[in-house]
Amino acid sequence: MEITKSQFKIIEHLLPLQRGNVKIPNIQVINAVLYVAEHGCKWRGLPEHFGNWHSIYTRVNRWAKNGVLDHVFGVLQDADVINIQVDEVSLDSTIIQVHPDGTGALKKNGPQAIGKSRGGWSTKIHMVAADDRTALTFSLSPGQSGDAPEGRNLLKRLENCGWEGASVIMDKAYEGNDTRQLVLDLGMTPVVPPKVNRLTPWEYDKEMYKKRNEVERLFRRLKGFRRIFSRFDKLDVVFKFFINFSLIADRLISVNRP
Repeated sequence: MEITKSQFKIIEHLLPLQRGNVKIPNIQVINAVLYVAEHGCKWRGLPEHFGNWHSIYTRVNRWAKNGVLDHVFGVLQDADVINIQVDEVSLDSTIIQVHPDGTGALKKNGPQAIGKSRGGWSTKIHMVAADDRTALTFSLSPGQSGDAPEGRNLLKRLENCGWEGASVIMDKAYEGNDTRQLVLDLGMTPVVPPKVNRLTPWEYDKEMYKKRNEVERLFRRLKGFRRIFSRFDKLDVVFKFFINFSLIADRLISVNRP
């Protein structure tokens, strides 16, 4: 799997221009990152035809710290290639196991959303998705943290997006009063089943709720990239880079797909 020249043109103008005597073009770097993301290998394991692995790693590390792909991800959401039509969104989270190589960084080096739960060291990806290919926003938290508090933080990002009247599809982890009230305050409609111990359960759109599988399918597609399926990166800024990259690459590769 690789990004073609026609697909790369969609994001080419959003990447920093390299100055000086640069031997490795950005498209080659992008495909090198795709190889690492897809195969889960170390940077040293890059095939030689991509060029010097350390030069690629240095550029990627600089992009990660400067939020380059955060910008690309944001711009693509408004581009014709994605053309988001939001009638409903889905909110959910997924657990990512942290490889031993991803632990042990000093706290002063940057945020590390890594926590210890019954399954060992893990990270949670929280996400709001418009469909099975379009993530609207995401965040990270330690694996043992609750879904609802971080979910509310994500929902607050949807304020003033012009999506009033849209449905917010959530599972029972988000059925608390605070989360449902926030959705209503945003002018949106919560679609979430009540827990069995609710004294006053409510009705919800069961047909609409079936669309929650879209965010699950998006997580499944993300975990097809081995650098997402297991976290090898000590710092959140680098792990977020791979999440952004995987979302962008998956969308670009689908552009010319028959």
